[in-house]
Amino acid sequence: MRTTSTIYIYFLLILLTIAFGSCKSDSNEDPLANNKGEATDIDGNVYKTVTIGTQVWMAENLKTTKYRNGDPIPNVTGSVTWVNLKTGALCDYNNSQNSSAKYGKLYNWYTVVDSRNIAPIGWRVASNSDWETLILHLGGENMTGGKLKETGVLNWVSPNFGATNSSGFTALPSGGRGDHGDYFGIGEVGNWWTTDNPTTLSDDMACTTYIYSNEESLGRTFTNRYVGFSVRCIKE
Repeated sequence: MRTTSTIYIYFLLILLTIAFGSCKSDSNEDPLANNKGEATDIDGNVYKTVTIGTQVWMAENLKTTKYRNGDPIPNVTGSVTWVNLKTGALCDYNNSQNSSAKYGKLYNWYTVVDSRNIAPIGWRVASNSDWETLILHLGGENMTGGKLKETGVLNWVSPNFGATNSSGFTALPSGGRGDHGDYFGIGEVGNWWTTDNPTTLSDDMACTTYIYSNEESLGRTFTNRYVGFSVRCIKE
């Protein structure tokens, strides 16, 4: 028959085994990312989310076809019409809905700042300062791109330099729609709008963030508001 002390030692060993296994699991978790939670837009699209530092980001590009109030965002396929717009619009890369399932929709800047709002309730389109906070947390522009990019060359073209996705952001190379309404860069570059416009430059310009497959860095610049880029939202 087991003595009381033997039973006590037996249960103590069990508790230590559980505790050790828990610590071992925690040590393998990425300290920068916490992939928990979801966000849902007005179309019913469900997005994975990720906590990076003090921020909660969508871990996917936006693909809604409606503003928050239910109004449709015009889907503009014609290049001439697209580049002459001064109001909100969206498109699919190469006018193919299949691309949007993976990469999200492309929006012009007028959609991003429309008062009807394209972000789900409780979320907003990321501003330049939101991106700056993210960049600071990840160690600066020179290394942030790699920490944001999805790894491998399934979606990014080789070499997908420096890609670790250690943040859990899972940036994809969704390309864009350029100055002449042409599509460019899928597989090679990801571009994201911010809600800011540079008041020191032309009223036709707005701030953007971009990452290339052959660079570890993240860049920021200004571009024409009618260009079509991706959108990432951040929790309010």
